[in-house]
Amino acid sequence: MRQMSFSDSADSQPLAARLRPRTLDEFVGQSHLLGEGKILRVLIEGDKISSMVFWGPPGVGKTTLARIIANKTKSAFIDFSAVTSGVREIREVMQQADENRRFGEKTILFVDEIHRFNKAQQDAFLPFVEKGSIILIGATTENPSFEINGALLSRCKVFVLHALKTGELVELLSRALKDPRGFGRTPVSASPEDLEAIALFANGDARSALSTLEMVVLNSPSDADGNVRVCREVIEQCTSKKSLLYDKTGEEHYNLISALHKSMRNSDPDAAVYWLARMLEAGEDPLYIARRVVRFASEDVGLADPKALGVAVAAYQACHFIGMPECSVHLTEAVVYMSVSPKSNALYMAYEKAKGDALERLAEPVPLVIRNAPTKLMKDLDYGKGYQYAHNAKEKLTDMCCLPDSLAGREYYVPTEEGVERRYKERLAEIKEWKRRASARRTGKEEQC
Repeated sequence: MRQMSFSDSADSQPLAARLRPRTLDEFVGQSHLLGEGKILRVLIEGDKISSMVFWGPPGVGKTTLARIIANKTKSAFIDFSAVTSGVREIREVMQQADENRRFGEKTILFVDEIHRFNKAQQDAFLPFVEKGSIILIGATTENPSFEINGALLSRCKVFVLHALKTGELVELLSRALKDPRGFGRTPVSASPEDLEAIALFANGDARSALSTLEMVVLNSPSDADGNVRVCREVIEQCTSKKSLLYDKTGEEHYNLISALHKSMRNSDPDAAVYWLARMLEAGEDPLYIARRVVRFASEDVGLADPKALGVAVAAYQACHFIGMPECSVHLTEAVVYMSVSPKSNALYMAYEKAKGDALERLAEPVPLVIRNAPTKLMKDLDYGKGYQYAHNAKEKLTDMCCLPDSLAGREYYVPTEEGVERRYKERLAEIKEWKRRASARRTGKEEQC
């Protein structure tokens, strides 16, 4: 916890820190929030800041915006780190904010990585936000809906910051070569293609783009006059391994597995294999993906192709046996198989319907006819009386009703016409028709079971 300071020596700082924008005019990207007349720009320029959360991927300007606000505001501005601070430090800050309030001064509290605070720490902010002692500005790379308490989040405006476009990153890199805070005092020659290659590698992250440029310039050859010429070979060496945007416990984890699942459901094997590769190459546990494919085999393919479940389970076992990177091909086989298989969600829908009835009617008794009767007392109470053993029947069928009386006639499994399931649909129709006729012969009227 410290008062925001901008007096640190620039020479010893990384390029990204030296070039941190000081005004909104220097800021690159986020035009949907900071363009002329846009809401966040109006709030900052008018010093009318209210509690807010900046949500976006790394390197898009969340902390920079907080520093720009610090330069513009007439309020006390306190920089607070969720990584190094606890409840005690929060209380100290709140006490300071209350003191400021008594003297008529507002306090803006910037909390970087606010998602790292636990519930108790976040709750400590709430009363002070409510009574206006502080204006809270939080920055997070995680979805606030999951990571910030609902009561606190409801009192904050969420601004979504986007990854920078390639053109915006090229503009930023060009400025870095000309700005005296960057390489403006050192003649550096770099082609537009070189800058674009660095921008593409950065994947929307301004900090990554500037750090890569700094590494490239410092490792590029210079002539006798000190002129640096960026060469493609150095760029390729500095960008040889791209860090994929992925957090196995964060929102992107769920976004990517959702993309895989929905690509398979949409019978798009190319997209499915791409999302599979995105996860595996970013370090996802192959067994996690395999478990999701096993679920998909029954949820989205089902009896349209009963072999799908076997393929999925075999892929899981292969992943367990040999691990990465070899098991990537087994997962690819399973993912492509699921993608091109006929689709049916009839099993999923059957369970969801049955679950609804089961939760609504938890106390429905099991019909006596299908109860187990291991003791004399149970037999005396008619447990199992009238039970019909299907294997003793010629057709291997009986018209015995196995649902509770209140649910007689309820249908949960409704087969589709897709793939092999068409045969199951025909078979089920034959079974129901046989039971209807058998019931009519036994009772003189049709009964639904």
